[in-house]
Amino acid sequence: PVRAPHQENVLQRVLQLPVVSSTCQTLQRKYSSTKESHPLMASVCQVYERGVQGAGALAMWGMEPVVRRLEPQFAVANNLACRGLDHLEEKIPALQYPVDK
Repeated sequence: PVRAPHQENVLQRVLQLPVVSSTCQTLQRKYSSTKESHPLMASVCQVYERGVQGAGALAMWGMEPVVRRLEPQFAVANNLACRGLDHLEEKIPALQYPVDK
């Protein structure tokens, strides 16, 4: 399929590949079941999750001016990465299947 380069994002495309999305779902299920099974682990995980969210928000705020300045270069890099991903998807059909297949 022909894709509109200005609308696609290579990270979103990679996350939507069946092999990647199924792996992420499996990891999420394992993480959730571990938290449910072990109350002490659940509290440690909650503290960690809050810390990661706070650090992520702070990093995004601090990087915003840099990201704006480098936006044209990011667009070029994203376009090149999307073309590379197109090539990989053609050459490696297994990327279109969940991990269990």
